[in-house]
Amino acid sequence: MSESNTDTRTQTRTSLFTPFIAIILPVIIASAVFYRLDPFEPVVFPLEKQTRSTITAPLRNNNMRLGSENVADGELFGPEDLVYDADKGLMYTGCEDGWIKRISVNGSVVEDWINTGGRPLGLAFDGNGQLIIADADKGLLRVTREKEIEVLVTEIDGLKFKLTDGVDVAHDGTIYFTDASSKYSIKDSVLDILEGKPNGRFLSYNPATKKTTLLVSDLYFPNGVAVSPDQNFVVFCETSMMNCKKYYIHGSKKGSTEKFCDLPGMPDNIHYDGQGQYWIGIATAFSPELDIMLKYPFIRKALAIIIKKVSSLNLTKNGGLISVDLEGKPTTHYNDPKLSLTGGIKIGKHLYGGSILYPFVIRLDIEKYPALPTI
Repeated sequence: MSESNTDTRTQTRTSLFTPFIAIILPVIIASAVFYRLDPFEPVVFPLEKQTRSTITAPLRNNNMRLGSENVADGELFGPEDLVYDADKGLMYTGCEDGWIKRISVNGSVVEDWINTGGRPLGLAFDGNGQLIIADADKGLLRVTREKEIEVLVTEIDGLKFKLTDGVDVAHDGTIYFTDASSKYSIKDSVLDILEGKPNGRFLSYNPATKKTTLLVSDLYFPNGVAVSPDQNFVVFCETSMMNCKKYYIHGSKKGSTEKFCDLPGMPDNIHYDGQGQYWIGIATAFSPELDIMLKYPFIRKALAIIIKKVSSLNLTKNGGLISVDLEGKPTTHYNDPKLSLTGGIKIGKHLYGGSILYPFVIRLDIEKYPALPTI
């Protein structure tokens, strides 16, 4: 080999190595410094409490977006939850800009009804037809018949709610709700999941006595709430655990908690449809990527640093709506690779789904586009 060829190859290696030294290496060093200095410290997630097997419903539609319509497209900003007033024929949803919107089932009417000044999430009607709101920023609220907002409660035992999330009302008037995180607000909610600590609480509020009671603590991002039709227990979703729990409010098991159902992904809101089915919004399905993230705290810390210092990340896929029966057994699953839903309700032959990511509510005619038996 000639000396000139050797010199040429040496110069080539040097020219390739120089950009690495000048550009890539400082990035690696800076990243390492950021990682070490960032105070965010996720913990080992209790994977043993999760059911890691695939949850499959006997009826499925894996292309929910096929045939679905966008209701009130462009007039809603992150419609997180939905409730239906059958007497008025209107749906209510809470949006990112603080507005509670009223929408006709076909989207022809969209009304700015009332603004909470916060971030309304879970919604439910009490026995007097008043809307109860779990507002992430403002706490537990009630809209009176005079269309005035009353703040019911914002804290318990001196500890303020950071992320009031799901809500439902029992026949006796008791309001059951969740504080998804006692540490992180709505804008940092993803950090609560990445941290892997049980910062959430499940509570009740008695409007007659104005007493708030802590029912269950140390929960992993508790979310949507639904009182059972027989009024014996309350179901609440535990997002990070990918399941729902039930808390007994009557009977021999009163005051105890047990698992209600496992789910194929991270649940958000839950609603009973009056026909023997609970409909649960699935924000994202379980996936190999999600599995790796939950297993390794250092990966969750890296993601948190990216989210805090660069931008938010959308890690959702294959979300949708799943129904479970009164025993918690999956019955029907609607999902789509490009879908993320935080709540849904069934009205007649249509499913309606809301999401914090979309400027609309999706509507699907389940007679035209049914879920079919799995093979």
